[in-house]
Amino acid sequence: MIAMTDSRRPPLGSLRDRIQIKRRDISPEDEGGAVATYFPLATVWGRVRELSAGRTQVGDGRAVSISHSVVLRFRTDISPGDRLVYLGRNLDVVSADDLNGQRVYLSCACTETNFTG
Repeated sequence: MIAMTDSRRPPLGSLRDRIQIKRRDISPEDEGGAVATYFPLATVWGRVRELSAGRTQVGDGRAVSISHSVVLRFRTDISPGDRLVYLGRNLDVVSADDLNGQRVYLSCACTETNFTG
């Protein structure tokens, strides 16, 4: 009998990208408002895939927004607002969900924004 595999499960050995997980911490400023800082949480293996890119307007400047899919071994300490750093690129986590309901892999939807002018 041939064993069936879940098509949503990444192939064994495909988690080849080194990714640093950073936790967001928001601190109030004396003048009002708040500042977000990120501190390292862990460095893990994962798979990063670029999905789409497009131009956007952020404030008074132009920017390029790129969406990514990042797959890691399952963990419970990643949430929206955290950051994944891959090859020096900051990927902001938009969502983090169990990939196939078996608590083996975590799928993160991320965005990266680069200002162009």
